[in-house]
Amino acid sequence: MPHTPRGRRAPRPLTLAAAGALVASATVALPQFTPDASAATTLRGYADARGVRIGAAVADGPLRTESAYTTVLNREFNSVTAENAMKWDALEPSRNSYNWAAADRLVNHAAAHNQGVRGHTLVWHSQLPSWLANGNFSASELNTILKKHIDTTVGRYKGKIYSWDVVNEAFNEDGSMRNSVWQSKLGTGYIANALRWAHAADPSARLYINDYNIEADNAKSDGLYNLARQLLAQGVPLQGIGFQAHFVVGQLPASMKANLKRFSDLGLEVSITELDVRIPLPASSAELAQQSADYKTASENCLGVPRCAGVTVWGITDKHSWVPGTFNGYGAALPYNESYGAKPAYTGLSNGLNPQA
Repeated sequence: MPHTPRGRRAPRPLTLAAAGALVASATVALPQFTPDASAATTLRGYADARGVRIGAAVADGPLRTESAYTTVLNREFNSVTAENAMKWDALEPSRNSYNWAAADRLVNHAAAHNQGVRGHTLVWHSQLPSWLANGNFSASELNTILKKHIDTTVGRYKGKIYSWDVVNEAFNEDGSMRNSVWQSKLGTGYIANALRWAHAADPSARLYINDYNIEADNAKSDGLYNLARQLLAQGVPLQGIGFQAHFVVGQLPASMKANLKRFSDLGLEVSITELDVRIPLPASSAELAQQSADYKTASENCLGVPRCAGVTVWGITDKHSWVPGTFNGYGAALPYNESYGAKPAYTGLSNGLNPQA
């Protein structure tokens, strides 16, 4: 991706009050990788200046209905990921019958606002339509179904999506392969096949394996590391590893940067793909301050490693976060509060992106 001169000194990051004031005022979308005086203190401005991605997972509902949501999205982020619109149950709810409306809406919005798109996700054990999850297909037929879905989906967005989370959450915590419908019927070879098929459908897209709880040097990341080495040795088109980074406040792993580096040392891109930092509710001022530090550290852990492609947060505002519905008693996980006011986490993320901070 294009780079701007690294010698340009970036202005100081926004104060929380100034960031909150910006949220309240609608602005035009900023050109990607073309920072100027008015843009430099946004997340997007800092990321553009470094030639990296700062992304957000985008929900279709608020994308369609909330102007405050799109104002922040367009101003602060140069990359978007479909939160749910590109998962299998959304795209192919009935066999061979596709619903492209929400996915197309996001891709078109991104194109109109000079934002890249990360595709998420082609092969996952969860959010499968019932016809697939309960189909009891033979290995041969399941292989055919998977190839057709990848060919159709990646082919539709060829040249419009810069990277794909091809395989999502393939590992157990002990580093063994998850016993998904794909693994149980097709064996571990489904991963290499999916990557090859996605590459054939769009040779320009960067292809990732994405997972959670792999940020530390542990059994799960060891399993993925060993698989990545094997795939690369076999010439499989794997270009990146996505570290989801769903954290609890104050619990970032100390080995995170070194762990990302060992994947980078294989010649792979590394990206934080789903960052959020959840807090026990109600969040205290001390916890919000720690959350800010965690956002800064997490982004610095990636950006301090060679071949870090960028950071994506899993949402924009606490109003639409998945956390409260998934982790009982937790919330307040994102850089913006439910009223679209910038939290201390925004400043932490901003400082992590800004090398002059």
